[in-house]
Amino acid sequence: GSHDTMTYCLDKSSAVSGNESKLVKFLNKCLPCIVHPIIMKWSTTQVLTVTEQLEAGVRYLDFRIAHKANDPSMNLYFVHMVYTTVTVQDILWEILRWLETHPQEVVIIACRNFDGLTKRLHNHLVACIKEIFQCKLCPRNVVPTLRTLWHLGHQVIVSYEEDVELEKHCELWPPIPYWWGNKTSTRALIRYLERMKRMGRPGKFFVAGINLTENLRYILIHPFGSLKKMTLQSLPCLKIWIKQQYPGPKKTCINIIAGDFIGNNDFVKDVIELNTKINPPLHC
Repeated sequence: GSHDTMTYCLDKSSAVSGNESKLVKFLNKCLPCIVHPIIMKWSTTQVLTVTEQLEAGVRYLDFRIAHKANDPSMNLYFVHMVYTTVTVQDILWEILRWLETHPQEVVIIACRNFDGLTKRLHNHLVACIKEIFQCKLCPRNVVPTLRTLWHLGHQVIVSYEEDVELEKHCELWPPIPYWWGNKTSTRALIRYLERMKRMGRPGKFFVAGINLTENLRYILIHPFGSLKKMTLQSLPCLKIWIKQQYPGPKKTCINIIAGDFIGNNDFVKDVIELNTKINPPLHC
């Protein structure tokens, strides 16, 4: 999985999202030449496009969806402190094109955040999802084994963090739990993930996030840093942790693992190779 999938195309001229604190908005308004570049450095979590991420092996997409304040249109964007240059609809069509050329691949799309979405905009978003993916959408009453999905022609599982829409549409799945450590250090993050494992895995899909999270104190101590530098420094230790994990149904097993800058340091390869612990490679 990729954490905050769409931050590779954040709009450098975008206003700060309506969900951010008044302090951040105030500082950005007073000192845009200083504050905005800092926001960009600490908001960007991916550099590969969504198609490149899919080609790399990512199968869980973390979509933070928003509507811009004072925008009279129905356009929806992705957001992480600032908005993206591309719309949600354009990216959904891009995913569909990729799926049509990879008919045995299955993608999980987690729709979250919903900053500024009204009931009307939720209806519009769900209608777009159903119109674009049509019969490729897997209803939530299906047990999604690969064999079943291939037989039925389903390729997309959409989890949706909004109860009213869930009740109305059988094509939407409930929110997928995301283990977010909210830590600035690798050791603290690994301790958090191990504590969550001891508590026991959820029964269905869930995500272990190996993404570090900055805070204001960390940014002030590292004035020339960025989320990319922070992430790349942590990857060697996290790589060791990933290789020690086991997929499967047991209490301490891992399901989806999502990270930042997924094109670096064999992250995708290491996660995929965990499957050989339960499905040894065939020697034909």
